[in-house]
Order: sequence, then structure tokens, then C-alpha cells
Amino acid sequence: MLLYFPNTFTYLDLSPSDSMENFISGYPGCEFQIRTALAEVVGPIKSEFFFDKFLEYFFQEEDAKFFKSLGLNCIRLPFNYRHFEDDLNPRVLKEEGFKHLDRVIDLCAQQGIYTILDLHAAAGGQNTDWHCDAGTHIANFWLHKDFQDRTIWLWKELAKHYANNKWIAGYNPLNEPTDPTHTAVIKFYDQVHDAIRSVDTEHVIFFDGNTFASDFSHFGDMHKKWHNTAYSIHDYSGYGFPASPEDYVSSDEQRRRMKRSYERKREWMDQHGLCVWNGEWGPVYARRQYDGLATDAINERRYKVLKDQLAIYNQDRLSWSIWLYKDIGFQGMVYVSQETSYMDLLKDFLAKKHRLAVDAWGADTTQVRHIYQPLIDHITKEIPQENQNLYPFPVWKLSDRVGRLSRSILVTEYLVKEWAEHFRGKSEAELDEIAKSFKFENCLRRDGLNKILMDNARTWSSS
Repeated sequence: MLLYFPNTFTYLDLSPSDSMENFISGYPGCEFQIRTALAEVVGPIKSEFFFDKFLEYFFQEEDAKFFKSLGLNCIRLPFNYRHFEDDLNPRVLKEEGFKHLDRVIDLCAQQGIYTILDLHAAAGGQNTDWHCDAGTHIANFWLHKDFQDRTIWLWKELAKHYANNKWIAGYNPLNEPTDPTHTAVIKFYDQVHDAIRSVDTEHVIFFDGNTFASDFSHFGDMHKKWHNTAYSIHDYSGYGFPASPEDYVSSDEQRRRMKRSYERKREWMDQHGLCVWNGEWGPVYARRQYDGLATDAINERRYKVLKDQLAIYNQDRLSWSIWLYKDIGFQGMVYVSQETSYMDLLKDFLAKKHRLAVDAWGADTTQVRHIYQPLIDHITKEIPQENQNLYPFPVWKLSDRVGRLSRSILVTEYLVKEWAEHFRGKSEAELDEIAKSFKFENCLRRDGLNKILMDNARTWSSS
């Protein structure tokens, strides 16, 4: 059931195929924070109504048809454990959690699109970043056995539910783990593999490497125990982000560095003749409201990054999933129009978020660097060099850690209520209209990106 090219990832903010990320839909902080804040402002009934409609509109038949029209054949569906169990009522399955996940799987199947189920946020937080919805930089998943046991229980329930669904290509049990021991993740994978295989022997299992899907160096010979398993890297290039060390011009040296980074991530799989899947990759894009006259030039450079990465993957006939399908304008194949009620409502707030650089993903720190640099300098001066590189270094350098803790955790805590207050006094009809902003008909298409993907798919379909 392994799918060869082209497999493309579409990030869907869908409950429960949902791990709502701040830069995708515009809120600050983590999903659990904004859900709580909105319930306090408009009440739990209206809050639940809004999020349900938001998720309904985010991916519908029109989205599936557009996706298929590009010649793409597989979507990775991230979801959050909170939609299947409550922390105060663990191991009690919430059947309503399947509502949107089943719906999207069926919509995709009707268009001949496969899906891969990705547990993007696990109980306790499996990594140190915001997207595991834990509200902290400590990956407590690796410190408490019960979090791991609950996740194994959940995957067994999911595998029971989907065991006979031929349109599901496979399961991605844990997105981007950051296990500081590098060995607990392997033990967990062994246990979750056996749990899934006890009820489902057919679907592929996709295991991410440790340290944000980049490191398989401690996996040894464990692959010999695992049946029908592939291994997932996430291959983002620094050249595709605002913090790029230099403008990307597709020089020989830049392409060499890009390829070497990719090859290091898949080295263990190549040594053992194993299947590699690139579960996430892709640049971010400039936005005219923030980047002004430089927007087109920046995006042309980002498209060069995209093309050069594709050229590398094509040489290896690599299956991949590009991040992401839909958002409010930073990275999506389609994105919400500025003319919609959602974007109009939050226009000033989104500009403030951008200025404060509180979203860690692709942050442009130009306007706040002078605020945080003294803290970085203070730590650099007072902490011995040998103690400065805390895990998950080198993915997180010292400056990245300061940014995550100070901007993306601390400052965002003070923005959550401000975001929610924009919805105060809204009726259900008004909330529905705001949620409709995410319908396909209210979105624009990123034509440069989509043409590159479509042309690439046509090349492979004819080869």
C-alpha cells in the first residue's frame, strides 16, 4: 500500500483530524488555550458551534476536487488526541471524535485520494514545540509512562475503526518526537507497532525520526521487528524561510548544502534498504500586507527552493507530503482572502502578531530583535559554552530557545484573551459567517506553487 509519487501533504485543521496551529488560522499560542478563551467569551455552546463550523468549512468536496485536479493523490491528516479523550477522563473514547476525520477521509476517497492519519498532538506533548498543543517547551510525553500508554491505547482504537478502510494508506503514530534519551522513542514505537498490528496487519505504519523527524541514528536493527513499516523524514530547507542565511539563487553550493541535509536525514534508511517518506517540507511565502514591494521577489526565490527540492526528490523517486494545503496566507496552496469576514475581523490583531513575531513558524523578528538580543547576550555571557546547547540542539539553537520561551509561550499567553474578545457578542449566524471565510469559494489559490506541483505530477504520471 505504499504510494509512490506524487504524495502531497495537506494540513487540515479539522476536528479531530486537527492539530490547529497558530500561523495557519491566526490565533496566538496553542489550540487548547484559544478554545478555553473563546468559551469564556461567547459561552461553551457558541464556542463549540464556531469550531465545529470552522472545521466543516475548512475542507469540503470542492477542496478535494481541487486537490485532485492538480494530479496529487494523498493527503496527510493531522489530528489532536484531545478530540478522542479528555485528560480528566482518560481512556474513554469520544466517538464524536471521528465525525470530521471520517468525513474528510470519505470526501477524499470519493475523489480517489488516499489519506495518512497523523497524530500531531499526543497526550503530554511529544515534542518541545507549540504544535503538540501542550503549552510548554517540556516534552512531558517522555517523562510519564501514562502519556505513552494512553497513546498506545488510542492508536489501537483508531486501528480498530479504520482497519478495513482501503483508502487509508497508513498511520503516522507520532509527529516529530523529541526524545532527549533517543531510546524511549524506539521503545514506544515497538509497543505502538504491536498494538496496531494486533488489530490491523495491513496498513502501513510511518515512523518519524527523533528530533523533529530528522534523526534515526539510534534505531539500530529495530526495523527487523516491524512489519510493513516506512520511515518519515521532515525536510524543511532553511533557504525557504525569513531567517535564511542568504538569498537563495540556486547556486551549486546552495543546492549541495540542501541535498546534503536531505541525505543525512535518510542515511539510516539507505544503509538498511528501507522505505523513506518525506512527511513534511516546503517553504513559506511573503505577504504583501507585511512585505510590500519585496513580496514578488521573495516568493520567486522561495519557488526556486521548492523546485530544487523537488529535483532532489525526483532523483530518488521519493514519496512526499508538502506542508500545507490551506491557511491564512503564509504557506498554503490555497489561502483565505483578505476580503472575508474572518480576515477583516482580525486584521489589526494579525498585524500585531506579525510585528511581535509570536508565531515560531517562519518568524520575522526584525521589529523585536532589539528586545530579545540582550537576553540572548546575557545567557551567552553568563552560561559556560558547554552548557548552552540544550536539546533539541542543533535544531533549536540558543536564540531559538529564547524565542520559543519568551515570545511563543510567554507573550502569547497575554494575547489569547485579546484574540477571543474579537468574537464577543457575536450571534451564531455571525459566527457561522466568520467560519465560512475558510470555505474554498472564499479562498485564493497560490498559483505559482500549485503550477509547480501540478507540472511535477504530470511529469511523473507520463513517465
